[in-house]
Formats: sequence, C-alpha cells, structure tokens
Amino acid sequence: MKALVFQGPGKTSWQDAPDPAIKDAADAIIRVDAVTICGTDLHIIKGDVPEVAPGRILGHEAVGTVVETGGDVRSVRPGDRVLISCISSCGRCRFCREGRYGQCRGGGGWVLGHTIDGTQAEYVRVPFADLSVHPLPSAVSSHDAVLLADIFPTSYEVGVLNGNVGPGDTVVVVGAGPIGLAAIATAGLYSPGRIIAVDLDASRLGAARDLGADTTTNAEEQPERLVEDLTDGLGADVVIEAVGVPEAFEMCTRMVRPGGRVANIGVHGKPATLHLEDLWIKDVTITTGLVDTSSTPMLLRMMAAGRLPGAALVTHRFELDQMEEAYEVFSHAGETGALKVVLGGPQHDAIAVPLQEQ
Repeated sequence: MKALVFQGPGKTSWQDAPDPAIKDAADAIIRVDAVTICGTDLHIIKGDVPEVAPGRILGHEAVGTVVETGGDVRSVRPGDRVLISCISSCGRCRFCREGRYGQCRGGGGWVLGHTIDGTQAEYVRVPFADLSVHPLPSAVSSHDAVLLADIFPTSYEVGVLNGNVGPGDTVVVVGAGPIGLAAIATAGLYSPGRIIAVDLDASRLGAARDLGADTTTNAEEQPERLVEDLTDGLGADVVIEAVGVPEAFEMCTRMVRPGGRVANIGVHGKPATLHLEDLWIKDVTITTGLVDTSSTPMLLRMMAAGRLPGAALVTHRFELDQMEEAYEVFSHAGETGALKVVLGGPQHDAIAVPLQEQ
C-alpha cells in the first residue's frame, strides 16, 4: 500500500509501505476512505513530539470500511463503514474504566500515528476495535464524519467541558483554526452570553463569525483591552487556548477573570511562562488535557440530526495520493486559507472481504 511516512524532523514521504495485518484478536483492518490532517501532525513533523520515531506512518483521523477483524471483535464486521477515533481504548485499565480513554494504560490512548502506524495510508490496523471505531449511519457523509475523529470531541471535551462553559458566560477562544472553530460551535450549545474569537487571520475570524462568535478581534489589536471593555473590567469567565504557542497561553491567563477558567487545548512544543506572581491571588483554574473521545457517540448523533457543522469546516479536498500537496496547503494556511483538508471521499462500492470461519 501507499502511506505518508515520517522520516525525521522536517521530512515525510508518500511511499510504499507494508500492508497492515491483524496482530491481536481485538484488531480491525480498515480501508481508509477519507482522512484528514491535524495540527498535531504539523507539530510532529517539526519535531515537537519526540516519541514519534522515523518510519512511523502519520495520521489519527479517518473514516473507512472494515475489511478484516480479529476473532474477539464483536461490534463491527467486514463491509461496515466506520469512524476511526483518534483515541484507542483497552476498556480494562483504571483510566478506561473511568471513561478517561486518552490516558489508557493498557496499550491504547493516542497511539495511531504516534506510537503505532496511523491513518494517512490506504489501510490501517486499529487496535481495540470494539471501543475505538464507531459504525456510521448512512445519513452522515465521510467528509462530515471525519471531523468527529478528533477536532469536535477535542474542542468539546478539552475546551468547552474542561472550561465549564455555562449560560451567560463570556467565552474567549484564542485561535480560530479548526480546533478553535469547533470550540466556538460547541460552546454555543451552552448559551454563553458572548463568544469572542481571537486570531491573526481575517478569513479565520470570518469563519468564526459564521460559526457563532459574537465578536472577533485580531490578536495584534489588543484583544485584552477589548475583553476588559466588554466585561466592565472583570475579564472573561472562560478562555480557551487553541493555538499551542507560549504567547497565546500567556495571553489567555491575562484575559481571564478572578475565579475564571483557562482551558488549554493547544499542543505546545515550547515552555510557556506561568505568571504565578499575578495569578496566585485570582482563584483561576487552568486545565490541560488529551481528548478521551467519550463524547463521540453523542456528537455523532448530533451530526446525524444536523446539529453540528461538518463539511462547512472543510476548505480543501484532495485524492488520497495527493497527500504531500494537501500537507503543503494545510501547513501554509495563512496563504491558502485552509481550515480542514480532507483526502479521499465517500466510497460505497463493494469490497472483497475474507471468509470468516464458522
């Protein structure tokens, strides 16, 4: 098969790779029908995630069709169209039993495209398939569904839920990329008083308004002053960091009110300064987190009901073998206007599946 292989910092290639095979009875082999690129993939390529070794196939978000399953898999079978979650869950360890699948200690967690080969390929092996893939209703397109693999559950769980967004709150989202935009959309489910989006890019701020932001501001135009003015000097109830750079995190801590919450979603490759000389007295809660994807079934039902924006976040579409071109477009979003790029598309053709022993 063909796959996008990490060759070390700054280097990837779309090349031949061995077909995946069943290694454990809980595995499924899935043909990738639609896949997307995450900002975390860019962090990996930059060298910000040293656990990813050269030779690793990247990617952790996809929709596909099951072609083979191990003997213990019960929830899906060959021919089923499924969403591949960015998080795998063993279902047995302490954290999985608490629903904190992102912290799985039984061989799951964020493994795809991280510690095992990922989804930016023609086929992928998914461990713990019963808990790590979700059958898709025909009403949800592949281009919509692939956004439920990571960005929507991440924004909702790590941003909105960790930030404890509530009715009437002033919510600031710093970063209007795909994660920030999904945070804006899902924060709106809780009837906040206002949502303020901060970014450097005018087109992304326009997308933020389309998805529910009440006010937008350029990050270079004193957003802290704007927040202060809109809250009578108090500060925001919730500030969501969706960039992953020190300056953005430190800005968030300056905009939050006493007793407020800062929910960090961004993947950070460098240290950020925690100004405890200012924060120690303010009763501020700061949360971090890796998504658990425990909300994915609920979000999938919402998308099927038309309650979540899906393909509205997809700005560019490519064939699977245009992976390197897609990365160029996504990594230069300031010039290309890219939000989410999707490769592949809806495939409902018949596939050959192996005969199962009776």
